[in-house]
Amino acid sequence: MPIRYKVNVLEKLKEAGYSTFRLRKEKLMGEATIQKIRNGELLSWSNMEVICKLLNCQPGELVEYIKED
Repeated sequence: MPIRYKVNVLEKLKEAGYSTFRLRKEKLMGEATIQKIRNGELLSWSNMEVICKLLNCQPGELVEYIKED
């Protein structure tokens, strides 16, 4: 896949005070979304928006395009 995460998103969320338990409990993210992040799968734009809001960052800080030859 030519687009991948530049950072460990779950680790960054944890550093910001958002454990996976808190994400689920406060209904910020569901288990399926958390599993997608763990597996390196890309998320919908609405989920990316939630992450960017929680981390106060831009999508480009989370993902990058890798040129495949």
